[in-house]
Amino acid sequence: MSLQVWIVAAYAAATVGIGLIVCRAQQKAGTGAAFRGAELGIPAIVCASAGEWLGGTATSGVAEYGFAYGLSGMWYTLANALGVLFLALCFARLYRSLEKVTVPGIVERFYGVKARVVSSVILCLVMLGVGLSQMVAVGKLGQSLLGLPYAWSVVIFTAVIICYTMLGGMQVVSATNMMHLSVMYFGVILAVILGISGIGGCTAFGEGIEALYEETEVNYVGAFSIGWPKVLSWIIASMLGACTAQAGIQPVLAAKDEVTAKRACMWTALVVAPFGIITALLGVIARIMSMNGTLLDTAGNIVTDGKLALSALMMNLPPVAGGLVLAAILAAIFSTASPIFLAVGTMFSQDICSLRVKSKASLLRINRATVAATGIVCAVGAILLVDAGQILDMVYGAYALRGAIFIIILYGIYWKKAHQRAAVVSMLLTAAVAVVWTAVELVTGSYPVASWFSETYAAVLMAAVSMPICVRLIKPERRLIN
Repeated sequence: MSLQVWIVAAYAAATVGIGLIVCRAQQKAGTGAAFRGAELGIPAIVCASAGEWLGGTATSGVAEYGFAYGLSGMWYTLANALGVLFLALCFARLYRSLEKVTVPGIVERFYGVKARVVSSVILCLVMLGVGLSQMVAVGKLGQSLLGLPYAWSVVIFTAVIICYTMLGGMQVVSATNMMHLSVMYFGVILAVILGISGIGGCTAFGEGIEALYEETEVNYVGAFSIGWPKVLSWIIASMLGACTAQAGIQPVLAAKDEVTAKRACMWTALVVAPFGIITALLGVIARIMSMNGTLLDTAGNIVTDGKLALSALMMNLPPVAGGLVLAAILAAIFSTASPIFLAVGTMFSQDICSLRVKSKASLLRINRATVAATGIVCAVGAILLVDAGQILDMVYGAYALRGAIFIIILYGIYWKKAHQRAAVVSMLLTAAVAVVWTAVELVTGSYPVASWFSETYAAVLMAAVSMPICVRLIKPERRLIN
């Protein structure tokens, strides 16, 4: 095996090792509250929450868009940072004050148990979609790095993620993500320095940008080359979705107090924002190398597929540096996938199974089992849908629905006439629209109404319009609170 492979393998082993150490050192990891997260401080929240926003999509996905459109791909993480800042300024303290452990628990606070169950099912499906995208990213990484079949790459790395997440839940996620974030930033900054040097320096980089413009007519250093509709769609989905993202909000709900929750969200936004700029720049570097005929895969072929651009770029770096940066990409994927698996397990056990199961020990076992089941489902989906579309498009199909659910939560917070039956019907209608829009785009390559009218606009519009209509047409149940 190459040196890069050994470095990545050692990093994966270190991640599992930290999981074992944390699990043994902190006996509370065996309780349900500790497994979900409890009494967290700012560093633990930032590390656990940032992983939701900086994963395979923020590395391979953004680099893929950087490969195709240039620096404007950075809006993926910039939009996420804006969303987390919005959460910090407007809702973090409110959410923490409700003493809930899940977003569906917040839905229950304003609507009732039935709405909680429906929102939990929907948000679990959303998390599965996001998790699937991470497995696509890790599969592509393993394929480019090891030369293994894509499916085997997905299976191997998914098993690693399941293993260390099940060891200690939120405590392990926070501890490993602290390492992941450090490695991620060090790795991508190192990759930019070495990548530009490999091209021939800043002057050669500028000449490459000009050559790309002549070849593609795309301004690779333009902030909005990807198009305003796409950028605006990302911002809307992120600002609304950040307030219903269980994997990102779960650490916030576990904060030791309301002030800590707000401050941690603000720090998370600062950690998230710069990352996409760096990874989009890596995509641009990879595109210049591809144009020059120097970006090669393990078989010696010129890489023209944006999904493979980042990992191929790393394999073209000096072995030690390339291995470290590939470990950084793996760290990014781990840092997102692990909180997602934990989030699905928490929602399924606390919002659905708790209606019938009252034993805390049994719920903890269900939570752990669901973590494993989530990983398996995401791995199978990644294997079946690897060629269904760009990584970011798969994620934003899920983000659109998540953001639309927040619209319905807002009605519950601010409109006294909003009631449970209307909320349930509105959520189901919104979910149907989001699924149809995403499916049509994946199958046909275009949206049903117009090329710019993405699933984000469709889902948010459906939620905003259907809720008032349902309130008027459907007889309410007795409100649990006023």
